[in-house]
Parts: sequence; structure tokens; C-alpha cells
Amino acid sequence: MASFTHNGVKIAYDDLETAGPPERTVVLIHGFSSNRVEGWKRTGWYAAFERRHMRVIALDQRGHGESAKLYDPQAYAREVLAGDVAALMDHLGVRRADVFGYSMGTRTGLQLALDAPDRVTNLILGGIGEKLLDPAPADRSTVMADAMLAEDPATITHEMLKSFRQFADEQGEDRKALAAVVQVQNPPLDQDAMRRLPMPVLVVAGRGDEGAGDPEGLARIFPAGHAVWVPGCDHFSAIPHALTKAAVFDFLDGLMDDDFPPFE
Repeated sequence: MASFTHNGVKIAYDDLETAGPPERTVVLIHGFSSNRVEGWKRTGWYAAFERRHMRVIALDQRGHGESAKLYDPQAYAREVLAGDVAALMDHLGVRRADVFGYSMGTRTGLQLALDAPDRVTNLILGGIGEKLLDPAPADRSTVMADAMLAEDPATITHEMLKSFRQFADEQGEDRKALAAVVQVQNPPLDQDAMRRLPMPVLVVAGRGDEGAGDPEGLARIFPAGHAVWVPGCDHFSAIPHALTKAAVFDFLDGLMDDDFPPFE
């Protein structure tokens, strides 16, 4: 495991360089209760990018995987998480890269693009749609934190909350740290700044991902936005799907038009 320290916090990461000079670099940012191995390696993304001779950089966001576990919600502010990614790029001597975030990782990647647009060549937002722009329900952080901290997961009745709790347990994640992650109070995303982002943006979500909303509704806010629905997938099954990979690589190859074509 490679790691570095940013503002006193240990961040674990992988840096996979291909044989010979890489054509480009991609930074991968996993979702809530996941980690770099589960979110990207096991789902085939490491191998898919390596086959395209891309340098792959993937971190465990703080509170996840092999990175430091902190229990103060403010340690997980969106700008702090984005700062970890920028610091990792600095640590590895990477000035610009394609950035791919999934679920919670989309918020981190989007914040990085807002804070430092010159560092993001292409931005991919996975597992999310127009609901990213909606005000968060007042009790969302509380119910997710309660699900993470419940002594008996059988007491969790909401299916999505139960899925996240099961996923966290399967990965052996620190549930107290995850509860802190969801309790942070972030300000709303700056939609005016999003409308000025210069880089191409892909929004991709599973058709059955009820928590994401329509990817087209989010993609239209960006000057160079594209959207793809992946049929037959929910939030968890979309990330390893071959059609998600096809969408991402078509986007990176500049093969998408402006009509937000679904795969259906």
C-alpha cells in the first residue's frame, strides 16, 4: 500500500503506470462506504484503463479503506475531500488528469473541478443525476448515520440504507467514521460556477438508480455536458457494467454528440 500525508491525515492510494509512456492519466474517486479496491479494481476499471495505456491513480477517501479514520464530521467537508485529491496529484507530480467520481466521489470530483478547473481535463460523474441539485432532505444525514451505527442491521427497514450498511459491513469499513462522513454540513453546490466549467462532463447513471435522478437534467447545467442512462442497472450494479465502461471510453474518445444518447 502506498500512502502520503495531507495536513496530518494519511491517505492511501494506488498509482498504476503502464509499460511505456501513458497516453493520459485518470484519477478515480470511489463512493460512500466503498474503497479504491472494491470500487475500482474489483469492478474491472483498473484493467480497463490499463488496457488503454492510461496511468491510473485511485485513492481511499479519508474515513474509508486504508486511509485515516476521523470522527469529526467537519473533517469530511467537500472542499477538504477535494483538497486531498489535489494534494495527491501534487504528490505524484500530476498537473492535469481526467477525473472520474462515483456516487459520493462525484461530489468530491465536482468540487475539485470547481476549485481548480485547470487541473481537470475531463470530468465523469457516475451514479448521480439531477437529484444532485436538489436540497438535501433535513433528515438524510441522520438516518444514514443511524443505519451505520445500528447494533442490529435487521432493524434497518429502508432498502437503500440497508444496502449501504450491508456494503459497509462486507468491506469491513469503520462505521463510526462513515457516520461522521454523512453528518458533515456542506453548503449547496455553486450552480452558477458549474455552468461555467470549461471541461467536457459526462453524467452516467443506472436506469434503476432511484436515488440518482435523471442524468440529462444534471448534464444540461454544464456547457459541455453529456448524459447516459445504463439500462437494467441500479446504483450498485451500474459501476461494473460493460455499458458504463463503453460510455466512459466513448466520452473520453470524444465520440459523444450533444443529444444525450441513452443506450436503450
